[in-house]
Amino acid sequence: MAIDRIYLARHGYRMNWVTEDWVSVTGTARDPPLAPYGLSQAKELADFFISLPEEERPTIVLSSPYHRCLQTAQPTAEALKLPIYVEHGLSEWYSPAAPGTGLHPRPGQATDLRTHVPEISDDWQSIFYPTRKGEDAPEMHDRSHDFLRALIPTVEHKYGGKHQRILLVSHAAPIIGLVRVLVDNRALPLRVGTCSITDLRPRDTLSNAVGNWEAIKLADSSHLEEGALRDWGFEDAVYIDGKVINHHGEPGTENEKDEPVGLQVHLLPPGFQA
Repeated sequence: MAIDRIYLARHGYRMNWVTEDWVSVTGTARDPPLAPYGLSQAKELADFFISLPEEERPTIVLSSPYHRCLQTAQPTAEALKLPIYVEHGLSEWYSPAAPGTGLHPRPGQATDLRTHVPEISDDWQSIFYPTRKGEDAPEMHDRSHDFLRALIPTVEHKYGGKHQRILLVSHAAPIIGLVRVLVDNRALPLRVGTCSITDLRPRDTLSNAVGNWEAIKLADSSHLEEGALRDWGFEDAVYIDGKVINHHGEPGTENEKDEPVGLQVHLLPPGFQA
């Protein structure tokens, strides 16, 4: 069976939006956990998915490796009795690192993160890694395109057509990028709130290729008691002369290697054209 439904969910309300006095559970920089309200949102997200008819529920859950996304995915995975697969292709967007300031953070692998989220399975290996040097906005959309073009056939091949419905848990910017490339409109106006849901299906039954999808729901928050909160769109980024401004990398990373980067071709189906 081919994949014929993709759900996208943004992480819940972050602790660093509530207080500056927070600790990274994972030890990764810029990796705040969910605030108590974010944990409640994650439960509301799970309630939504478990309320769907069984034939509409996700059968596979992939999440950004950042702790707030894994925490968001956790109640849904538990309710649906599914593992969580860590996928770095869903990672947070960082604008280009200013020269000489080092690299942006990168969370650990599934085996490390499972210490904090036991629902994580290491049966899946990330098929894409964003560069730690950061991305401008067009490059982030390119990442979304390359990742999705590989993800759909990889899931179908690896699991023998077992999965038709995917849930991807990520961040605002990557979700916008994923939606835009799926519907083939990189200018699509879109703002994404915490724990909102986007629901996409192929335009026809002949192809689930990237660009041939349509949105049934776009960043919908009707399942949340408080509705849309902390919505974000690319217009909120700061630009100079049409390019997003640089940000600093993490101190102490100046001599670290930026690898792996991009598609992990050795994990993709035979014959895949990278």
